[in-house]
Amino acid sequence: MSMTDLVAGLLRNMDPETAHGLAIRALQTAPLQRPPADDPILRVNLAGLDLPNPIGLAAGLDKNGVALRGLSRLGFGFVECGSVTPLAQPGNPRPRLFRLSEDRAIINRMGFNNAGLEAFAARLQARPAGVVTGANLGANKETEDKAADYVTGLKRLKGLADYVVVNVSSPNTPGLRALQGRAALDDLLGRLAEARSGDPSPVFLKIAPDLTPDEIALIVEAALDHGINGLVVSNTTLDRPDSLRARDRDEAGGLSGRPLQTRARQALNAAATAAAGRLPLIAVGGIDSGEEAFARIRAGATAVQIYSALIYGGPGLVARIKRDLAARLRADGFAHVSQAVHTAR
Repeated sequence: MSMTDLVAGLLRNMDPETAHGLAIRALQTAPLQRPPADDPILRVNLAGLDLPNPIGLAAGLDKNGVALRGLSRLGFGFVECGSVTPLAQPGNPRPRLFRLSEDRAIINRMGFNNAGLEAFAARLQARPAGVVTGANLGANKETEDKAADYVTGLKRLKGLADYVVVNVSSPNTPGLRALQGRAALDDLLGRLAEARSGDPSPVFLKIAPDLTPDEIALIVEAALDHGINGLVVSNTTLDRPDSLRARDRDEAGGLSGRPLQTRARQALNAAATAAAGRLPLIAVGGIDSGEEAFARIRAGATAVQIYSALIYGGPGLVARIKRDLAARLRADGFAHVSQAVHTAR
């Protein structure tokens, strides 16, 4: 067991939010070595981004972009920080993060707690070279015109991140998910297209897993109409599967981790069917093994992201997923990972 995995095991016995803060601090200060070069079979192009491997870190771990150097040493192909809102905000009252260990799941109702756009931009300005870095944008809780907050974030971070994700699917900011309706989405995406002003950096849209296939199909068409470069599928769910066993299973907030797998797979399948190869997809939600990463890629994802699985699998999970994914690709006769995208029958 590596030292980082040992520390991760100790953190799992602490209050979840306290452990999260300590993990961020460790990533800021630990003298982590650069990971070995990735197996060439894993290299992939995502909307113009050259990724050494398709395993990314989902938003939420490093909300303020303070630990990018440490995160860059864990072996991810790309790292997404945020969500960031224009103005700093404390988020929802504690407790707001719950570890469902028996279910290998997390419930959070953080509420976009972050230090604000200016502090975030300053850290991205000084980010380490050599890792593709994304910025996940949110809207302030008290803002009436939520779309305006996304436009503000996009303009301020121009040239500072390799890509931007417009997060309209967090369940913890009132009114946010309403932006996934076609009329509101057309308004938001039209304003973002104007704000991009020819900036070639990819912009992705992160959607909820609780949408119907017809709703997802409408979002796909809206994204294509407005030049969005891809979809992140998906965010946390408000659903509570009957299989949940942990004491905190009925806490309010978004559920992530292994119990999200079924809904996230269904949302990905709906998006892949609707997109029909016209729009790259990033799969998120319950991905905790090379087997699951491979399944999502074969279902239509160009890349995948993990977060909750790190809490239970430790930082060494990234390397394990990559090794297993490379082995599965070779076993099935693929020369590189992009050949496996959307090959499931």
